[in-house]
Amino acid sequence: MTSVRPTFEPTPCITHQFQVDTLRSEENIWTAILSCPAGFPVDIFEAATSQLIDHPEYNSTLILRSETLEEADFDFPEVTPTFEGLRKTRFIHRKLLARRPGRDAPLEQYCTLYSSQEGSLAADTLVLTPIVDPGSALPYYHPSVHHLAFRYVHSQPPELRIEVLPLPETATDINGRLYRTCLALLETLHRYGWGAVTNYKKRVQHDCLVPREAYQDLYLIMRERHKHLVATWQEVTDPLKHVFEDIGIATFLMLLWKDTFPSEDTTTASDSSLTEPWKAWPRPPSGFLDFGCGNGLLTHILIAEGYLGFGIDLRARTSWTHYPQTTQDALRVHSFEPIPEAHPPSESYLKPGVFIIGNHADELTPWLPVVSTIYNASGYLSIPCCAWAFDTKYDRASTPLYDTSSDDFTESLNLGGDGTNKSSYSMYRIWLASLSLHCGWEVECETLRIPSTRNWALIGRRRLQVPSHQEAMMNANTILSDVKMRGVFKARKPEGKAGDH
Repeated sequence: MTSVRPTFEPTPCITHQFQVDTLRSEENIWTAILSCPAGFPVDIFEAATSQLIDHPEYNSTLILRSETLEEADFDFPEVTPTFEGLRKTRFIHRKLLARRPGRDAPLEQYCTLYSSQEGSLAADTLVLTPIVDPGSALPYYHPSVHHLAFRYVHSQPPELRIEVLPLPETATDINGRLYRTCLALLETLHRYGWGAVTNYKKRVQHDCLVPREAYQDLYLIMRERHKHLVATWQEVTDPLKHVFEDIGIATFLMLLWKDTFPSEDTTTASDSSLTEPWKAWPRPPSGFLDFGCGNGLLTHILIAEGYLGFGIDLRARTSWTHYPQTTQDALRVHSFEPIPEAHPPSESYLKPGVFIIGNHADELTPWLPVVSTIYNASGYLSIPCCAWAFDTKYDRASTPLYDTSSDDFTESLNLGGDGTNKSSYSMYRIWLASLSLHCGWEVECETLRIPSTRNWALIGRRRLQVPSHQEAMMNANTILSDVKMRGVFKARKPEGKAGDH
């Protein structure tokens, strides 16, 4: 079999319905919408359709996700259609959740698998059946149908086909919305089938550290609480990108901290803990430090949600004075100086137990694991953007990796791309990860669900046994000594003039 996926070549069925052997259920004749060559054997069909069942959000930006409520291979619901020559093999009762729950309602649905093959349970038909009360309307994100079927037709050559039992007055011509929806669904099934044949493995894995459902549910709440910041944006940058990106990062951090730090003993629950449960969640023992906080938005969201910490940057931004006073008090103009002697304890923001955030921190990025080790931080989150080493631009040709002590180290980093890891950005991320190991941190990676092409995050929150804490401290201090010896790094002076992020 060729390693190149066959071209998706759909053919409308509308113009030759009389030639198509369509489904029939309870005297209802279904309408075939379109078909295409299958490009994969029938025993792959169920694996391909499972992706459609598990991830409806891939085909509609209006759907957040689906949740499985029940799954069984017996006691099939009466509302699921019966066909001559097809036997039901399994059904999944799922709930579709809308991305905008204030606008679109959730919808429950049966996903029923059928087989036409004697002596085999291999499915070749999947029927989606929305569950709606009589007289109720379907949400906008769902096709206007009683049922929608994906079929693997045993013709020569075999084909994939979508057939529907449409609601009254639903247009089924090629110019209608139903046809366009079916076209997208068929292309997706065609692609999933080929991926199953070739054992396709996603190069980027999401939700490795924080469960998708918990993140999405909290993000929807945070978005509603902070979306007003778009209208009051003070910078020249795109508010839609920056506001929703930092809401996403704050959401991730809140859930990461909840899972990382021990719970406090709260014998009595406050009223706010019922409506705002995150305000009772575990958090870093010495708060957070937003390292190079820029416009201060991430600091503001965390402060607004009850977390303690500071955001530091070389200069104040226009936005700073437009935040509430509690946020203004947490935003500080400060110049980072890596040599420990330059930080009197009373003035240092790098207190033991602090959690350090580097969100596109540029020149500060490589310092995160180093200072986290030296100052005994409770962890750090780094979202690298521009490639910097300690006192110069990162150069993949001249900046050596630290010892990774593992042959599959790079494979574990969830780098994405084309898998070759030869791009400059990939090499930089590999170097940062090796630096984290060198400084004694267990390397964890996550591809964040934020509107940015630079969404790869490196997390350190657990200390390694090897190197030991003492060895890691020596490694970090050696880096400091080397930087000091080169004499290139110069702490930048704080700037008094506000400007753009």
